[in-house]
Amino acid sequence: MKIAVNTRLLIKNKLEGIGWFAYETLKRITASHSEHQFHFLFDRPYDESFVFGSNVTPIVIQPQARHPFLFYLWFEKSIPKVLNNIKPDLFLSPDGYLSLSTNTPSLPVIHDLNFEHYPEQLPFLVRKYYKYYFPKFARKASRIATVSEFSKQDIVNTYGIGPDLIDVVYNGANEIYQPIDVEGITKSRLQYSNGAPYFLFVGSLLPRKNIANLFSAFDLFKRGNPSNIKLMIIGEKKWWTSEIRKAYEEMEHKESVIFKGHTSPDELKQLIPAALALTYVSFFEGFGIPIIEAMRCGTPVITSNSTSMPEIAGGAALLIDPNSIQSISEAMTEIANSEERRKELRKKGLLRAKDFSWNATADKLWDSIVRSCR
Repeated sequence: MKIAVNTRLLIKNKLEGIGWFAYETLKRITASHSEHQFHFLFDRPYDESFVFGSNVTPIVIQPQARHPFLFYLWFEKSIPKVLNNIKPDLFLSPDGYLSLSTNTPSLPVIHDLNFEHYPEQLPFLVRKYYKYYFPKFARKASRIATVSEFSKQDIVNTYGIGPDLIDVVYNGANEIYQPIDVEGITKSRLQYSNGAPYFLFVGSLLPRKNIANLFSAFDLFKRGNPSNIKLMIIGEKKWWTSEIRKAYEEMEHKESVIFKGHTSPDELKQLIPAALALTYVSFFEGFGIPIIEAMRCGTPVITSNSTSMPEIAGGAALLIDPNSIQSISEAMTEIANSEERRKELRKKGLLRAKDFSWNATADKLWDSIVRSCR
């Protein structure tokens, strides 16, 4: 087979959720299926580390697609020309975007439909693009891959796609995430939090990640539990809204919040296992990779009782109501004050994490690719 792949999110040192999905699956798929040819379509100069083998042909296509107008030009004008030249058996798109201007069979990975449920949290033009085009992408697709049973049902209900056309391809987690010993925890805390234990958030600082309520809940926790415990926030302030800023500025204990910004996996593999708990209390997630990363590290997880998060947690996390500051604060108190509870969640999390791997993700995505080409 000849497969064209949208690889515009493979950017050196800037991989985030969907970019990691593309990297981890494509690296494995191209190696496991060397008899097939892959054409990786980039929207900028690429790093050679993303050319995974001799069966991968990289192609740079202009313009750089980072704005709705440029999305349109890249997917509806530039991509069709390239696909017409390559004549692939399939166009695979790990970020869900397709081209409506080509007849090539297409497989999008639609990770979630957060923009359908929280449209107000996106810039106006981005929101308009998503809400106009993604229903069309879903209906054009030969098949759809998504990352949880929750997201599958959401696509069925929102876009009216038959469930038999949607494949669940769970995310994995990087194998570098492992527990560290007491000495490693002490060293990591000395380096990053002046020796203090800390709750940890990892992810983009989007409004749906519920950072404002997390700040307020941590403040409430600190008032009831005087201690040196910190809150560490890992992620860029890309969507730092007035609501998030207000919640932070009104904190009594804002000096106990540590902002780490964008952090490399090499640092994360020290930071996550040294955390008191992951506090991943989003309003909406299609999967939530940090949940599994934390579990792989033996770090207790506090997460939301909504959307995909209970499905991914699988009974191995403390579930909270993301709309309730009290609920989040009480979970923090439970973790901080009960070593027995931490040990229980550590044990359950390590077991649950074994249900997810990038090898399994790649195998499932390949199955979906094969079915899309029939």
